[in-house]
Formats: sequence, C-alpha cells, structure tokens
Amino acid sequence: MDTDVLIVGAGPVGLTAAAELRRHRIRCRIVDRLAKRLPYAKAVGIQPRTLELWDRMGLVRAALDTAVLMRGQLLYVNGEEQGRIDLELPAEVPYRFAALPQYETERILEEYLARFGTRIERGTELRSFTQDGDGVTSRLSTGDGEEREIRSRFLVGCDGAHSTVRKVLGIGFGGGAFPEEYMLADVEVDWDLPQGYGVRAMHYGDGALDDLLVCIPLPGRSRYRMSMLVPPELSTRAGHLRREPGADKATNGLGEATQGLGHGTDTPGDVTHGLEGGRRPALEHIQAVLDRLSPQPTTASAMRWSSIFRISHRLADRYGDGRVFLAGDAAHIHPPTGAQGMNTGIQDACNLAWKLALAVRGTAHPRLLDSYDAERRPIGEEVVGRTVRHAREGIQADPDDPDDPATIMMREAQLLVAYPDSPVVGPRTPGLTGPDAGDRAPDCGGLTDSVAAYPMRLYDVLRERDHVLLLYADEDGQADTFADLAAKTRTASHDQVAVYAVLAAGVDAGRAGLPVLWDSRGEFRGGYRAEGPTALLVRPDGHLGARVTPASVERLTAHLSQVFGP
Repeated sequence: MDTDVLIVGAGPVGLTAAAELRRHRIRCRIVDRLAKRLPYAKAVGIQPRTLELWDRMGLVRAALDTAVLMRGQLLYVNGEEQGRIDLELPAEVPYRFAALPQYETERILEEYLARFGTRIERGTELRSFTQDGDGVTSRLSTGDGEEREIRSRFLVGCDGAHSTVRKVLGIGFGGGAFPEEYMLADVEVDWDLPQGYGVRAMHYGDGALDDLLVCIPLPGRSRYRMSMLVPPELSTRAGHLRREPGADKATNGLGEATQGLGHGTDTPGDVTHGLEGGRRPALEHIQAVLDRLSPQPTTASAMRWSSIFRISHRLADRYGDGRVFLAGDAAHIHPPTGAQGMNTGIQDACNLAWKLALAVRGTAHPRLLDSYDAERRPIGEEVVGRTVRHAREGIQADPDDPDDPATIMMREAQLLVAYPDSPVVGPRTPGLTGPDAGDRAPDCGGLTDSVAAYPMRLYDVLRERDHVLLLYADEDGQADTFADLAAKTRTASHDQVAVYAVLAAGVDAGRAGLPVLWDSRGEFRGGYRAEGPTALLVRPDGHLGARVTPASVERLTAHLSQVFGP
C-alpha cells in the first residue's frame, strides 16, 4: 500500500478527515485538483459543535484567534425592522456561534495537518479507481499531464457536489435545484448597524418574496459576505426573477408575474450547485441591491471578490460502497440557510475518521464501517429537508419546528445531533433526562485532581484523546471495582481506551487504581445526571458510545465488542 487512506478534496471536510486520521496515527494522503487555496469566503458560519470538535482535535485556539462572534440577525421586511434573533445558548455550552471565511478555516486546518508532516498534493486530480477485497487503486493526473496510480486501503471522496468518487461508484444523488441565481460578494459598508449581527432584508410583493439581501459579518471593519438575487443582465436563466424598481410584482425575464421563490428541479444527473466561473458581479451590482434593501443608506467598497452561484438540494443514496466513502458536499448539498453544510461535513469527517483508524489497525469490528452510513446519512437527510423548508418559508414559519426557541437554537448549533438508533451505540436508558448513549457528550467545569491547583473542564481531559471511559462514583467504596472495569476495558479495546475515575466531592478514591478527577462543583453530576456507579464511554467524535448504570463489566464489554474486533 502506498498509503492507508487516500482523501480526494482539500476543502474543510477533506482537511478534517486527513487531520483526524493523522491525529489517530494513520497514514494518509490528500489530493486536490486546485493549484492553490481559493481566497473566497464561501462557507462562513462556524457552529458551536464544530468548535467543540476542534477543541477535541487541539486546534480550536487558532480558530478563536481569527473568528468573529455571531451575535444574531436583524430582520427587515419591506424596509421596516421586524425584530432580531439573538443567538443565545445555555451557559454550560463552551462556545458560541462564530463567523470565519472558508479560506481561513482551510488555512488553520492545513497548518494543523502540517504538524504531522502531511501536506496537500495540489494540482492532482482523481481520474478513476477500482477496488478489491484488500484495497483501492486510484488513477491520478497532474497539471503537467503526468498520470500515476496510488494503492490505498481506503478512499474518501470529499470532492464536492460534482464528486468524481460518487460518480465512479454510481451512487444516486437525487434531489432538485432552486431556480434562482444569486450573487455573492465580500465587501465593506459604512452603515452603523450593531456589530456581530447578520442582516436579512426581504421585499414582498402581493405576498410573495421577490427581493432578498443577506449579510454575514466577517473579520475586519464593517466587512460582510453578502448574497442577493442576480440582476437580469447577469442572469443566464430565461425565467429570471427580479423586482423592478417601482414595481409591485416580481417579474421574470419575460415580464410575467411570479409566485415566489424556492421551487424547481434540474436535469437528472446534472448538479447546478456552487460558485460559477466567468460571470462576476461588479461593485455597482452590489450597490444597486443595497440601494433597494439596505436598512440604512450605505456605500459598498473594497470588494475582495464576487461570484454567481446556484443552489441545489440533493442527498446521496448511500455514503459509501466497500472501501470507498463519501463525506461533505459529495454526500449532501442544500441551501446555506443556518450555516449547516460545511459544519455537517466536518462532523461526517470526524465520524468516519476514527472508524477508519480502527479498521486500518485491524482492531475494528468487521461491521464498524457500516455504521458511518447508518449514523450520518439520517443526519444529512434531516439537514437537507430542514434547510430547504427554511429557505422557502423561513425558520419562524416552519411547521415542523418545535415550539421551544431554546431547542431550535441548540439544534441550529448542531448540539442535538445524536445517534440513538446506531448499531454501534449501547442501549438507551429508559426515563433518563440526561445525556444517553448516542448523544453528544457535553462539557462541564470544576474537575480537580490531586496535583493540579486549578479546576479543569471535561474537554481539557478529552482533548487529543481517542476513546475515553469515565467511571463515576458518588459514595465511598463504589470506586473499588473500577480497577477491574478498567483492565477488562483495555483488554476488550486492545488498549485503545483511556480510563478516568470521576468522583463526587469528598468521595474516597479507595482502590480505584486509576487517574482520579473530583467533581468539586457538582457540574459533572448535574450535566450528566449521574447517580451511583456509572460508566460513560466517550467516542473520539465526542458522542457517548455507551452509558451503563450501574457500571457493569459484562454490559460494558458487550458494547465494546460491537466496536472493537477480536
């Protein structure tokens, strides 16, 4: 084998997959057809869950140093302010919503990957591949016409909406396209709106949305990434939608009245999604929309780049075949509403990477890799459906949303992603109100040990670890069985699980025989609803693989046997 895993595509998803594999000490190579990183602020929103994953990887500080806080969104309809959405989360969530241009996200991930001696092989394109029972043979070409073959154990396609990997596998990519064309631009404006707030300004004629401006703050002084409908002179679509100045109805290029946004399909097999080459909006096009829709009179300047883009909504029929897998836009594409796309793809990569690492080492259960599709495809399906509804109707008008605004905010932050039906997650606990098997493992503070003179967060303990088993006790004597639990866990996992005892304040460590953390402020007990001897297995992707109460060798090793092979 030339490498263990070949990754095609060096966007945020491919870079995350490569970084996680190298963190797990797995050889990988990553190729990209582009000669250099694109300087475009395409995907901008960074969800709190992504920051938690970057914390686990050990690179979150670099992101925090560059990102800007997203405080919320200001809403305007027909020139009148309709209120604001404040992006608020519970105090125990360690990170807030942020904005970071995609090229900065890629730079941070690329620099992190370089720590392991792995660099992007640029100007290299996947042409085709074949797979057999032992590995995958990929044929690559470079910009100078050279062709070569690479043999790897696995292949991961992070090569976007037009994925070569997906096409060679013959995996269906069903869905449709929004008929509208949009402009994107990275500009500065001189308004005095509150910092950290996005802007969504809409115009309705005869009850139908016919003009739109969305602005997302970027690092820099009064800098925004703006999106808006394409004007007729830049449109290539016969039925282009646009509200003419002074008109009270939206018309298409033929002068016919329209009924609103967000419907239509594209040709089967033809994916119209993403940035286009060639046509580029000028600053005057951006200014024209601001003149119509800006909440305040303002002048745009310092345009760094602009483009035209289209939006499709599609989902791969499956996320892999044999030794080949799909992640990110290669598996799911949808409207950018709520900044779900790139963040969902990053979670794809984190979910897949640790499973590939075990498979490469030969310590994975034979069916472990099947759980990637079982866990992540339902998430992709839900995100595609929800973002399409929100693009057409708005978040507030979605009848499928829960009534509780706090729950909506947690979901948009991707903190409610869970795998309760996964074949590699332990059974759920009836009646439990805290985090259960398959749920995200939340952070907590106030953990102390016998040496450190300062309290720690749980995420400090989990950082740059693989599987971690947390054994909780709240009475003297309960920890006496933990040494045996730890020993059998290490045996069942081929010594790939770190084990800690987490004890309530004042509880004697007894014969635990493990590193001990004390829950000095009761935050672990409260956050996890832990009582009595409880075992919590945290996976490398930050989800609970199992929760066992009372802690039991038999039940814990039964779960481990679903993940780790003999």
